[in-house]
Order: sequence, then C-alpha cells, then structure tokens
Amino acid sequence: MNAVVEPVPDWIPIQAREPVGVDRAEVERRASDAGLPPVRWPDPFPFDSRNATLAATFAKQSGRVVAFSLAAMRQAFAAGRDLSVVDNVLLAAAACELHPRAVLKGIESRSVSDALAAAEERARAVGVAELPALVSAGRVRSGANLLDT
Repeated sequence: MNAVVEPVPDWIPIQAREPVGVDRAEVERRASDAGLPPVRWPDPFPFDSRNATLAATFAKQSGRVVAFSLAAMRQAFAAGRDLSVVDNVLLAAAACELHPRAVLKGIESRSVSDALAAAEERARAVGVAELPALVSAGRVRSGANLLDT
C-alpha cells in the first residue's frame, strides 16, 4: 500500500471486532493475479487476532509496525499459521528483529493495551467500520477493494 498511496500512510494497528465472511476463492485469485504465493489458510480462520494486534501495536512503538504486520500476514497466509498462538506471533516478530521477550512483555503491557484501545476508538470516531481501512483527507475507504475506489 505504501507504494500506491501518497503521502505514505501511517500504519495503525486495530483489531477487527466481528469476523466477516471472506470469499476465499476471490482472495486466492487476487493473490495469484498479484504474483503472490498461494494462500495457505490458517486453521481456524478467522482466528483471534488479539495477540498479533497487541504485538503490532508494540512494534509501532519501535518503528517496526509495517515490517511486523507484513511478517505476521506471511505467517498467517503463506505459512498457514494461527496468529492466536503466541509462538506464531513471535516468529513474525523475529522476522523483523523484534526480541521475543520484549514482544511478550509488550503483549502483556497495560500501556500497549491502552494504546491499542485508543487507536480503535480513534478509528471508530472517524468512521472506520470494516478492515482493512485507509483514512485519507477525511475520507474512509475500506474492505477488500479499498485501493480500487
């Protein structure tokens, strides 16, 4: 997304509250069209993303939110790993040079939890109702086609 959106967006982790239906065939087709590896769906899917979202919030505080988010999505959808499992979140963290003990402390930290809650409240306040979402110039674009609009 950084390559197609000007100015470069500020990545802010927030957690989806309600799992939404996903057209797996459409996701797999789009991944193939984009030249990405085949999608390996984690089991279960959707998974509880709380630990991953807390880890992303921690990563944001150290300037590694984009690297962590991409590594986490690779763990989930290229390796088929369930991100509700802390060890799988730590694999993503290690891939972007975040120390596992620091990430564990971050996941358990009240300040990280509070930062995530504040980000989610700000997102709701500006009208984010679906993920992924992009807020630019006061306009919210979201969902699978957010860059198409």
